[in-house]
Amino acid sequence: MNYTASKPEITRTIERVREFSFEEKKEAALDEQKVNRFLDTIIEFKKLLSNKSAKINNLVEQIESITWFDDLDKESLMLVNDLISSIRDLHYSLLRQYVTMRYVRTKGIAKVETKNFKNAIDDLKEIANDLESRFFFLPSMPDFQETTKAYAERNCSLEATG
Repeated sequence: MNYTASKPEITRTIERVREFSFEEKKEAALDEQKVNRFLDTIIEFKKLLSNKSAKINNLVEQIESITWFDDLDKESLMLVNDLISSIRDLHYSLLRQYVTMRYVRTKGIAKVETKNFKNAIDDLKEIANDLESRFFFLPSMPDFQETTKAYAERNCSLEATG
């Protein structure tokens, strides 16, 4: 290619590079805004998970106190059974939410919050199992009945002397 033919091609190329460079310089400010929005979204996600975990943990504590009840009548046992079913339904829903966070977990986003969320979900499952064992399986075991009776007698004697 001779000089006269190459000059317009070089000029067009320079113009394309110049335009692209100019657009990228303008875009850099927008990129910062996009990154900030992304980071804000991560912060909101972390807060959401932390709040859910705290709510679950509070529920677990409240449910745990029920495991100390004694001598429940049939109606109360039916209510405990309904509670167990509700807990398991909630556990299933929360576990599905956790599973949908796979991408977030594999990318290491909100590691602590997702771990705490999973632990809270596991605690919820455990408390449902504890309730079921406490009120439906263990009472039919003679060793459990003896232990519970001895515990109750000891507490009664301590209250009488205290």
